[in-house]
Amino acid sequence: MLRGKTVVLAVTGSIAAYKIANLASMLSKLHADIQVLMTENATKFIHPITFETLTGNKCLIDTFDRNFQYSVEHVALAKRADVVLVAPASANVIGKVANGIADDMLTTTIMACSCPKIISPAMNTNMYENSIVQENLTKLKSHGYLVIEPDVGLLACKDVGAGKLPPEEVLLDYIRREICFTKDFAGKKVLVTAGPTVEAIDPVRFISNHSTGKMGYAIAKTAMERGADVTLVSGPVNLPTPLFVKKIPVQSAEEMFQAVTAISAEQDIIIKAAAVADYTPEIVAEEKIKKMDGSSSIKLKRTKDILGYLGEHKMASQILCGFSMETENLIENSKKKLEKKNLDMIAANNLKVEGAGFGVDTNVVTLICRDGIKELPQMSKEEVAAALLDELIKM
Repeated sequence: MLRGKTVVLAVTGSIAAYKIANLASMLSKLHADIQVLMTENATKFIHPITFETLTGNKCLIDTFDRNFQYSVEHVALAKRADVVLVAPASANVIGKVANGIADDMLTTTIMACSCPKIISPAMNTNMYENSIVQENLTKLKSHGYLVIEPDVGLLACKDVGAGKLPPEEVLLDYIRREICFTKDFAGKKVLVTAGPTVEAIDPVRFISNHSTGKMGYAIAKTAMERGADVTLVSGPVNLPTPLFVKKIPVQSAEEMFQAVTAISAEQDIIIKAAAVADYTPEIVAEEKIKKMDGSSSIKLKRTKDILGYLGEHKMASQILCGFSMETENLIENSKKKLEKKNLDMIAANNLKVEGAGFGVDTNVVTLICRDGIKELPQMSKEEVAAALLDELIKM
């Protein structure tokens, strides 16, 4: 996913430096070219060999080290870099960079970089809250640096407060947002629905389905990484909310209907990936209908057709995409749904195909538009999301 991208990890003297080894490993699995810079103090917390083993590249520390392949190493690396992450960023290095001081390999390279630069402070709470450090961070922001707010918690010094380096997954998401995709969705508002809905029968039981929300969340995250302003209306799922995405949590189909219709007119693209429960109890448990054999059943009524409503009220400038899950006549049934609900595209998958459907990390999807059909092979749900958005942006 990051093949061909050069990520510079600038590691400074902090106990949190050990976390960057895992980040380097995560980036390596995404096929990024990872270049690690370290201050002398950083080498006291983690050995350069660790990074060299994980990245396959020489870890750069000394500005005057002659054992490298470039004539002016910090300038050559700066030209190649697609993004720089300074993490953990000590108060010392923050102060140097904010005030134009370049006296080692790390700071000279950062100063020479014209790519996006991200700073992730990690230090004692009192140091972080010091007015001078805060002034330096404000200064960096004014010069276009992106600053990640540190987490609050128990620090290595046993103090409790702001200053913890965020988890590696968070740092990775910041990097991905900068370089994973071109920003072809910049300026677009995208609404995505995801997950199941839950229709309560009584305080204990409910009607729902097997949706995990993985497909919808992958679409929301990918659209965000491509520059869109994304709102995610989600039923109850066991997934982390993608960073930089506005999430509206809902439970029932009625709540999802209300949340979606309240903001649908503001959206440029709407993608309904949620698997909404088709029925909701019409009466409460105390009003159960008795069958002839003495057992009980619940009278049901259909939930509101969210996609149908969106199709009826779709504005000329909007693009509407739905999902179709079929067990037979995939293309024929999906085309009917496309026409009936006034969609621009429908992503159809057959629940009987291995690698497709609920609860798996892959999907097998056929993208159906009014002017053609595109069959996708089995892909990860992130890859399906990218392919789906590729088609939508053409519209």
